[in-house]
Amino acid sequence: MKRKIKRKVTIRDVANLINVHHSTVSRALSSDKRDQISFAMVEKVENAAKKLGYYPNIVASSLKQNRSLTIGVLIPDLMNPVFPPIIRGIQDTAEAFGYTVITANTDDDEVKEHDALKMMQGRSIDGVIIATARREDPIADECIENDIPFILVNRTVDGGGVNAVVVDEDCGIRTVLDHLTSLNHTRIAHIAGPQHTSTGYHRARAVSDYLRTHGMRSNLVETTERFTIEEGERAFRKLLARNIDFTAIVTGNDLLALGCMDVMEEVGLLVPGNISICGYDDILFLERMNPALTTVSLPKYEMGSYAVRALLDIIGGESDGSGVIRLQPRLVIRNSTATASR
Repeated sequence: MKRKIKRKVTIRDVANLINVHHSTVSRALSSDKRDQISFAMVEKVENAAKKLGYYPNIVASSLKQNRSLTIGVLIPDLMNPVFPPIIRGIQDTAEAFGYTVITANTDDDEVKEHDALKMMQGRSIDGVIIATARREDPIADECIENDIPFILVNRTVDGGGVNAVVVDEDCGIRTVLDHLTSLNHTRIAHIAGPQHTSTGYHRARAVSDYLRTHGMRSNLVETTERFTIEEGERAFRKLLARNIDFTAIVTGNDLLALGCMDVMEEVGLLVPGNISICGYDDILFLERMNPALTTVSLPKYEMGSYAVRALLDIIGGESDGSGVIRLQPRLVIRNSTATASR
């Protein structure tokens, strides 16, 4: 006995179920055209499609639009907790517009970044989101030379002329230092992130400008090569070896702060009894530490979501790819900061 082959559900089956024209169903299920009909109708069509088990043919749709409906994402370090929420924002928003996401971890290595971009080009990506950018960035240059739509997220490049979604670093640093000075700290050190990145450079510059403007020493700085706990440890040991008195420290990110706190515990310095410390990024589980880390919280998920929307505007020809979106961070005060010790 031959098994009966189940007929594939079509767009017309969905239309017949809710008594509308098949073109209405097509628009409702198209990320580019659904704004042409009411939200109620979109919801009605989606429910009918789900009930019948109808799924749009992505391959046919991409061929019709001459697009792959795929975007790439270059991430410098997936072990850095700042990036997963950004990736989640990217993926959720991309999927809502019918796009698939290919993510590559590059270990902050230029060769790996180049190879990853080539791999993505081989898969005919429509555009790429770059979280790996250096202030002078060959990958961004390569995208420009090869007409690959791209947008930077979290980091940007010197000189401008590119599309990016970043945080207002001046605002973030200012809120941290306003908080510390309100606690009577006047001798404030800084563990700076890598200066070849915009995040490391702009945060360090903002610290220096603030301290000079307020008549405080701005030379209590140690610079790191990477945003890691190990680099925080190394830089803090160098800072201690300078034998210069300070009562508070601001770090270029939370991982650097964790490295500093490990060394403080090792040498018997109390947080915040001897030294107050502030991080930057607000990664997961900081509130569960003892002491919990005061930090600057970034709108990480929103950064990813905005990056996708801006990239799709570039892909669709609605943007020239030279705008910068600056999102506002906020200070999260926990118990790693207190009134300056004598």
